[in-house]
Amino acid sequence: MNKRGLTLLSGILMLSMLSACGGNNNGNAGSNAAEPQSSAAATQTAGSGTQAAGDSGKVDTSQAVTLKMIFVGPKPVDYDTVFGEINKKLKEKINATVEGEFLDWSDWAQKYPLKLAANEDFDLIYAANWAGYNDQALKGGFLELTDDMLQKYAPQTWKAMPQVNWDQAKVNGKLYMVPQNRGETVEKLILYREDLRKKYNLPEINSPEAYANYLKTIAEKEKGVMPFTPETGDWKFHNLDRVLLKQQNEWNMLDFDLPVAFKLDDPTGKVFNVYETPEFKELVYYYKDLADHNAWSKSSLNSKLDHQQELKEGKTASITHNLGTLGSLMTDMREKNSPYELALADVTPDKKKSVAVTTQNGIAIHATSKNPERALMMIDLLQNDKELHDLIMNGISGTHYNPVGDDKYTNAEKNANFTGFSNWGFNSPLNRENASFSDEANALTDKWEGEVYHYQLETFVFDNSKVKTEVANVGNVMLRYGIPLEYGMMKDVDKGLAELQKQVKAAGIDAIIAEVQRQIDEFLAKSAK
Repeated sequence: MNKRGLTLLSGILMLSMLSACGGNNNGNAGSNAAEPQSSAAATQTAGSGTQAAGDSGKVDTSQAVTLKMIFVGPKPVDYDTVFGEINKKLKEKINATVEGEFLDWSDWAQKYPLKLAANEDFDLIYAANWAGYNDQALKGGFLELTDDMLQKYAPQTWKAMPQVNWDQAKVNGKLYMVPQNRGETVEKLILYREDLRKKYNLPEINSPEAYANYLKTIAEKEKGVMPFTPETGDWKFHNLDRVLLKQQNEWNMLDFDLPVAFKLDDPTGKVFNVYETPEFKELVYYYKDLADHNAWSKSSLNSKLDHQQELKEGKTASITHNLGTLGSLMTDMREKNSPYELALADVTPDKKKSVAVTTQNGIAIHATSKNPERALMMIDLLQNDKELHDLIMNGISGTHYNPVGDDKYTNAEKNANFTGFSNWGFNSPLNRENASFSDEANALTDKWEGEVYHYQLETFVFDNSKVKTEVANVGNVMLRYGIPLEYGMMKDVDKGLAELQKQVKAAGIDAIIAEVQRQIDEFLAKSAK
């Protein structure tokens, strides 16, 4: 997702004995990920792409095409203006234009799989591990991308992308997305109203207990302000779980679609049912206490509120997300002279920090796309062509952002009119960093970069093809019985937890755990050779 890029990729690449500079990517020695070379496919002008007899290096772009792409997130206010400029460049380079469709955060989780199941007519779609990439790939929603296709239609990406990124994006040995080409942490933290903490003379928020104290105090004393507003979406575990369950206990919880985890520092990778742990039981009591003290709305389960907008308007005292998103929000509010003083809270400051696998963001091609070659060419350009990458990631220079050198920017007046949607699928070494990024966020970035914990199973990806029915059944149980418990909506926590454990077992969690463990054991055995 849209985060301040963190230069953590080299740590991952060490696991595969590859160079982080891109010098040995896919056997293409001498390529430089930070300086992608122009390609024949990407530089043809409209109408000049008629393929010569016997010239397999040329791509026929003589026929103009319109590519439809599905994004997640709200449609930007200045979509027409920015995509108009993007389409001018795409038309010139590959005789194509792109038309975007946007699935809002409040309902993307329901609509996204339906788009694929209904076999709607589109060419590209944002893809990510947290958006069910593996599952949709196995269901046949995405087109398989072969090495030959990538070399011919996405040559810049082929040269620039480290091999480990391609490997991490494979499902059953086959590739179904062009992943992002940039490392990032996935840890969550809290952005809160520092002015309210000072107003009530509360201690520093550096632990779950201190955060609970803050929320309860705001609920009691600050009328008209919701202490915490969660992010909307069909989440089976919410963002606070990522802080208070995953980070607090130093677990890897796969893709958060299953109550399955293992300890980061366990060399055997022993898998367990999260719902049966004392840590989970303690956490749901923590949530129940907060809910009873009105720390969040009673209607949170069905809320459609934009938590970032609620913070901007002073209607909530805290939200949680990743460092880049919260740092950018702080920057934006300060530049717009917000009356609210903000601060970041890491309530798990001494816990291990981990890094995202490459499938955190990417772009897939619809299995039924009529123009997969041109779609790949578009991805190639938007990830590697400096001018087009700046447009898709930042908008129009002088309107949405002000360039600072080649790799930084500051927000321009209409920055908010082109943000908040999944352009992150095109993340690459060409990403600009915000020159006005808050000092607090920069300090945390530097701290976390130096503390990233690399473990044996860091690049492990679960293939659920053998337990797809059980995964679907368990997911339904999580939504029906788990989420109400986690928002403190159950009067009897013990009874609710017992029912959740019973239902998830009946849905097939033991079979899933056995399959995950089998794959982990095989992964570790191969790694030891």
